[in-house]
Amino acid sequence: MMTRPDPDTVLAQVRAQERRDARGSLRIYVGASAGVGKTYAMLLEARKLAASGTPVLAGVVETHGRQDTAALLAGLDLLPARRLPYRGRELPEFDLDAALAQRPALILVDELAHSNVPGSRHPKRWQDVEELLAAGIDVFTTLNVQHLESLNDVVAGIAGVKVAETVPDSVFDGADEVILVDVPADELLARLKAGKVYQGAQAERASNNFFRKGNLIALRELALRRTAERIGDDVRAYRVEQAIAPVWKTDGALLACVGPGASGEHVVRNCARLAGQLDCAWHAVYVETPALQRLPDAAREATLGVLKLAQESGATTAVLPDAEPAQALLSYARAHNLQRLVLGRARRRWGRRLHAKLARLAPDVDLLEVGAGAAGRPRAAQEPSAIPPPQASRLRYLWAGLAGLGAALLFAPLSGWLDLANIAMLFLLVVLLVAVRFGRGPSVLATCVSVAGFDFFFVPPRYTFAVSDVQYLITFGVMLAVGLITGQMTAGLRFQAQVARRREARAQSLYEFARELSGALQNEQVLESTRATIAAAFGARAVLLLPDAEGKLVAGASDLAGLDAGVAQWAFDHASPAGHGTHTLPGSPLFYLPLVAPMRTRGVLAIAPDGGRWLPLPEQRQQLDTYAALAAIALERVHYIEVAQAALVSMESERLRNSLLAALSHDLRTPLTALVGLSESLLRAEPPLPPQERDTAVALHEESRRLGTMVANLLDMARIESGAVRLNQQWQALEETVGSALRPLRQALGARTIRTRIPPDLPLLRFDAVLLERVLSNLLENAAKYTPPASTITIAAQVREGWVDVTVSDDGPGLPPGREEALFEKFARGQQESALPGVGLGLAICRAIVEAHGGRIVAGAAPEGGAAITFSLPRGEPPALPEPHTLDMEVHDE
Repeated sequence: MMTRPDPDTVLAQVRAQERRDARGSLRIYVGASAGVGKTYAMLLEARKLAASGTPVLAGVVETHGRQDTAALLAGLDLLPARRLPYRGRELPEFDLDAALAQRPALILVDELAHSNVPGSRHPKRWQDVEELLAAGIDVFTTLNVQHLESLNDVVAGIAGVKVAETVPDSVFDGADEVILVDVPADELLARLKAGKVYQGAQAERASNNFFRKGNLIALRELALRRTAERIGDDVRAYRVEQAIAPVWKTDGALLACVGPGASGEHVVRNCARLAGQLDCAWHAVYVETPALQRLPDAAREATLGVLKLAQESGATTAVLPDAEPAQALLSYARAHNLQRLVLGRARRRWGRRLHAKLARLAPDVDLLEVGAGAAGRPRAAQEPSAIPPPQASRLRYLWAGLAGLGAALLFAPLSGWLDLANIAMLFLLVVLLVAVRFGRGPSVLATCVSVAGFDFFFVPPRYTFAVSDVQYLITFGVMLAVGLITGQMTAGLRFQAQVARRREARAQSLYEFARELSGALQNEQVLESTRATIAAAFGARAVLLLPDAEGKLVAGASDLAGLDAGVAQWAFDHASPAGHGTHTLPGSPLFYLPLVAPMRTRGVLAIAPDGGRWLPLPEQRQQLDTYAALAAIALERVHYIEVAQAALVSMESERLRNSLLAALSHDLRTPLTALVGLSESLLRAEPPLPPQERDTAVALHEESRRLGTMVANLLDMARIESGAVRLNQQWQALEETVGSALRPLRQALGARTIRTRIPPDLPLLRFDAVLLERVLSNLLENAAKYTPPASTITIAAQVREGWVDVTVSDDGPGLPPGREEALFEKFARGQQESALPGVGLGLAICRAIVEAHGGRIVAGAAPEGGAAITFSLPRGEPPALPEPHTLDMEVHDE
């Protein structure tokens, strides 16, 4: 059966289709693991499209040495890889700019979860794909299920391996097509042994670790389930797009129908067990009719408790305000494609009528009836019909009766002026007004009183209930029927209007709250807006608790009685609600809701229910969660505004400092050079200077040289910070650079013993000799500065797993404890108050130079008890030396 689609829905679909048409389409070939044939299947389809005339470009395709896969690339246009430097090597990477410039109709981008080499435009390949799609280019790509973000921890628990490269689930769910490439575990293991997955030692490592049969079976199940979920979303989207009302039994999802009686809890528990046995999703809904809205608070709390139990058991819950339960249940089931309705056993005629109506209106939906539990058999006192009406209901009925009687007395003088038919219309008007004001039940009483008053005051013989003409009985019957029908319809419209007003009020409140938070620039503004909104929406007092720098909540000035800092801290640390109405410290008078933002928890919202009561309807809880999410995002935005402002100030301060340092050091170099030259001229003057004056000249020369070194450090640091230093990396021997660094330091090292422990077979390294010599010079000067004159300084080197470690150590007093890392900061010195010269830039320059080479540098204690500073450089692969050969020469005798 096809129903007429909603115009707003159709318009939204048209706009969504226009956006999709402007983008390229994304097809993902997904599999359980490497080797199932994702790339092979992608290339097969690409070749078919290329043969039909579609321009296909192979942007990046990883064959992993598989000959059959590589053979499929023949005949396809290949995009040359872009070479990017990384840690002394050049690595091939996908050339996004070249792909955008060619603008093919279809591009193949293998391995969607790949992390790009630093220096690329995007850190992840899936971000490159997003840019290609935005440019209108269709993309084919591949993905292993373990790379999905939501399954990362699940895969880690199964395989014992934490996958570092992940893809957001939104990319997978937003793909236009998802194609599952599936291979049984035994066949995949056979492929691995045959060398069709990995080659050589890599295949052996895979078979001993990740490629175990149990892992592959579990990953295959994950791939099948995740793909089925994705296809289920496609089915639901198609049903909405085509406005298809009948339920398609493609999923075993259940709908638990919760009623106001004691059987609701039994229905929920049975539905939860059934969903667990079927391994399917399930929903639980409660249809709130006008009669059920007038239930006592205890009965409503019991029903809401059942819904809360369903939500904690894994169900999606909802409260549906509707006067027709059957229609509401079926509409919800069809909207969510739920094929089975689970209901409690009907003990009253009304319940049996509901079952019969559901079966008549939806023959395509399965109805499952569960029996009453031993502890939950309904009692008369628990049924809505047996619940005595509250005092407010009695007053409504009293006013309805008085309205009918007052109308009879008011209309009595008009009997001589108006016909009986017109007087009957006036009584119906009263019934209509009573229905609008007081609802369905009072309108029935007003109808009966109005018919009796019409008979007593207006129908001959007057002032008696006797009827002289039988035709008046028909008038009474019609009048009663019209009054009842009118009252019923009016009460239903009144109920729907109330529901619409509540929804509009919630939407308006959310809009105003979001608008206020969008302009908030300080935490105090967010706190005040949140307090005011919670008070207006729920009639409750609230306070926001924000963490300090150590993650401890600070309540500030709050007059909220019963505020427990311990409960609030627990809710903050665990990112879970606590307090009143929860299972965590339910005795607390306050409800504590954590403000969870995308990056971290930003605080806790403490709410004191008005009068100590808290009835969290599902839609109210959703509204509260929405308020909390908006407040959390606003607090996070304010936080990052402050971080950005602090970073901007820091950047400007750093830039100004570097500019001043560069300018100052540059202006000082010329007079310092002149000063060093003049001091040397004095030392070499003829005739020689007297001893006292010569000592002064020597001190002047040494201090001017030391000051020159400080100025050079300042200038070098400014150049490194500004990025003006370019590495001139060459393959060369480390011992030559060590010798170059030691020669000019003979005077500074004095009588200290220098030992070198560099293996003769140390491989060549690729580095900038001038800058690395500066690193060694700074480390040696540091060692000479902080050690006694008779100390020993050792320079050692060793090879370690692709790295070469170079250590400069001494047997002096060692480093200050706890300041090993702080010494590498700019203007940091080993001793805060020291007579030793220096400005604390030597180690900072060393770190900047080493990291520019792709290495790292650390400080620690030497085995001899002194200080040891070690920097590591990547070993790399030095170029092969040319083979020695001899030149054969022929000698001719003349």
